[in-house]
Amino acid sequence: MPPSADPPSPTPLAVIVMGVSGCGKSTLGALLAESFSCPFLEGDDYHAPDAVEKMRRGDPLTDEDRWPWLDRLAQASATAMETSVSVITACSALRKSYRDRLRSGIGAPVRFVLLDNSREELLMRLQNRPGHYMPASLLDSQLGTLERPCSDEAALVLTTDASPKELRDRVLSWLQRG
Repeated sequence: MPPSADPPSPTPLAVIVMGVSGCGKSTLGALLAESFSCPFLEGDDYHAPDAVEKMRRGDPLTDEDRWPWLDRLAQASATAMETSVSVITACSALRKSYRDRLRSGIGAPVRFVLLDNSREELLMRLQNRPGHYMPASLLDSQLGTLERPCSDEAALVLTTDASPKELRDRVLSWLQRG
């Protein structure tokens, strides 16, 4: 689909670009938000300061750390949809229970896009990403926590070997097909 094609439908929709650190969630999310002319929410911005410090130290987050973060992010997504029909959010959403919590909190149709790649590629990206608090040492913890979307979830899985614009076009095409 060419980039000038209209994004799908004016019906409410939240698209959550998910995956482990370094997979390209923020890059793809920003491109999708631009295509939709809607808000883009960076999930990292909704972590509590103590959770950020915990990750900075190399300590993985627990479910107890994540629940309030997921609730804040779901509320922000729902609020954004009050003034814009759609919202694009970058969020690891590693477990099905996290995705269920986001869906419930957003209260509108939600589609997930899992960005996937090999551990080696992800590790290289993390090691070459300056200025982010998430250390490469937490990659294995995230990969161990990741539950790939089930067949009953509205989700698209993409390997991030293509350019971000090509990935954006694949997502737009998938969303248009319903």
